[in-house]
Amino acid sequence: MNRQSLLAGIALTFSVGTQAVAQEDQEIPRFTADRVFDLEYADDPQISPDGSQIVYVRHSMDRQSDTNRGDLWIIDTDSGAHRPLIQGGASASSPRWDPAGERLLYSTSSEAGPELRVHFLESGRDFSLAQFAGAPREAVWSPDGTQIAVTMFTPSAPPSFATAPTPPKGAEWSPPVNVIDDITYRFDGAGYLREGASHVYILSADGGSPRQITSGEVDFGTPEWRDAETLLVVGNMAEDRDLDPIESEIYTVSLSDLSMTPLTSRDGPDGVAKVSPDGSRIAYLGYDDEVKSYQITELYVMSADGGEPTHLTADYDRSISNFEWHPSGNALIAQVENTGDIELVEIRLNGSRETLATGLGGTSFGRPYAGARFSVSSERRPTLAFTTADTTAPADVSVQGRNVEDRQLTDLNSDLLPYLDMADVREIRVPSSFDGREIQAWVAMPPDFVADGSFPMILEIHGGPQTMYGPYFSAEIQRYAAEGYVTVYANPRGSTGYGEEFTHLIDLNYPGEDYDDLMSVTDYLIAENYVDPTRLFVTGGSGGGVLTAWIVGKTDRFAAAATIKPVINWLTMALTADIGAFVQRHWIRSDPWSDPDAFWKLSPLSLVGNVTTPTLVMVGEEDWRTPTWEAEQFYGALKLREIDTALIRIPGSSHYIAGRPSRLIAKVDNIMGWFEKYDPAKQENGSDS
Repeated sequence: MNRQSLLAGIALTFSVGTQAVAQEDQEIPRFTADRVFDLEYADDPQISPDGSQIVYVRHSMDRQSDTNRGDLWIIDTDSGAHRPLIQGGASASSPRWDPAGERLLYSTSSEAGPELRVHFLESGRDFSLAQFAGAPREAVWSPDGTQIAVTMFTPSAPPSFATAPTPPKGAEWSPPVNVIDDITYRFDGAGYLREGASHVYILSADGGSPRQITSGEVDFGTPEWRDAETLLVVGNMAEDRDLDPIESEIYTVSLSDLSMTPLTSRDGPDGVAKVSPDGSRIAYLGYDDEVKSYQITELYVMSADGGEPTHLTADYDRSISNFEWHPSGNALIAQVENTGDIELVEIRLNGSRETLATGLGGTSFGRPYAGARFSVSSERRPTLAFTTADTTAPADVSVQGRNVEDRQLTDLNSDLLPYLDMADVREIRVPSSFDGREIQAWVAMPPDFVADGSFPMILEIHGGPQTMYGPYFSAEIQRYAAEGYVTVYANPRGSTGYGEEFTHLIDLNYPGEDYDDLMSVTDYLIAENYVDPTRLFVTGGSGGGVLTAWIVGKTDRFAAAATIKPVINWLTMALTADIGAFVQRHWIRSDPWSDPDAFWKLSPLSLVGNVTTPTLVMVGEEDWRTPTWEAEQFYGALKLREIDTALIRIPGSSHYIAGRPSRLIAKVDNIMGWFEKYDPAKQENGSDS
């Protein structure tokens, strides 16, 4: 039996029954698994320089190809008129207006491979810029619209210690050996890496052959035009760059002779450089590396030729995730996470701030992560285009700063979600039993919910762990609630959006008292009579998988658990994962061989001797972030201890299990099937799935 047949033979798919009230008895249908294919969401809204039009990526789920595809749609900002622009062919992404607002650059693919195309708005025609050897990324127009800079992987000769003899004609020799000498030789979503580096190229906006601008073994990217003859690029040229992967500096590259000059030089990541409208200043993101697991990303401004920067966010205890210059050049517009919300904040050059918009989000499809995109027009009084969302629907396109009737310009799921009996999501705030800190959480109620203490509960834990959940639509949460589970998700200590001190509470202490935060949220729901204390379940992915495995080693209060793509043993993770160097240097800050206890004491495997909870383990077969052997170690340990367990491997899946609609469905339905198998109420009723 081949390997794939063996996996198919042992794969577990549990039936998912109903909780509380049968689906067919509902007057309004609930959110079923197949509805995932009916959802749409907006992403990457790009407003034209004059603010009159917005092009965005409209995502839909293709049932035939089982993919998340993108089409480009265009909106008239004033009237809200909405029509397709690039549709029907290969998936399209990354639309970017030229400085005059007459052409649109976008990425797609053809039978020949990845493409960058230019679309002319007036004629509706477009053309392919060039034949690229690799996938072009981070494309950006020059200020005069005559050139385009892109980042592209550039292969180089692999290392070799021997010259293999030439096989005879027609011979079937084994493939040649692969020699690896880099510390990062595979990466999640990319697999085993080819020898080479990412480099910056430029080409004419009329098409032609790309010209390579950077070279060598160092990866360079994030190009930005300082002027017609100078590019800004970001790279890590430190001698120990393999061991210090977050280090980076901003460099100028002269297009005349390709000479490079560093504009920054501190120990820490500097990047995302953007030039002011008049070309006199450069704003960028970064921080002084204190060698911690997390630090807030700060906003700086320096002169166009470098020099001492001005730190604009020194007294602002929030991380800047993205920004754009205000057209006046006197301020920047930044995207920040703030206590479960995503906001746009104007940060002036004197350091003063004003919140411009709230309620951004919706670009995370499966789970309720904080994710949003925005852009700014070039008008003196700019118009902002951004994605907005709430718990009732994924991202739509909204606008601010222009005289429009409604801020929200699209309603992509109006044909579906209003006609389903969806979960009501409520915010709660709970004091932690550990130190009384307020923990923000959200509870999704099944459509027939009443606070009678009979409902099962799922505690769903976010990954990262330095990320943030919020009041956003989540296909996974809605599925759980539709099947009758009161589903709670929280931002325990270590989450972003609550200030650096709150996030640092898990530095060298993860898992730690975040466990107490999550148990406090669980206790709250029991005390409020929302759930049955004998019908508690817990799951989470990545960092949430770590905490799930930790929880079942600390308590037996949950009837069943599902740990998804977890880290189980920090020693093996630090030695073999794609971000192992970061884990060793910044996360644990020690070496596995000299201080194994520093890794072991934070590893869920250290608590496996305490586990009595039936625990499902799931991982993608091509996950290099939390590799398959992490999940397999926990599964093997539970089997040796004769604890009920099962291992589900997702074929072809990286760390992002929900990257294809059918995988999202399989993930959620198998989790619920496992929970139903161990639900005391089901067992009492004689159901044995």
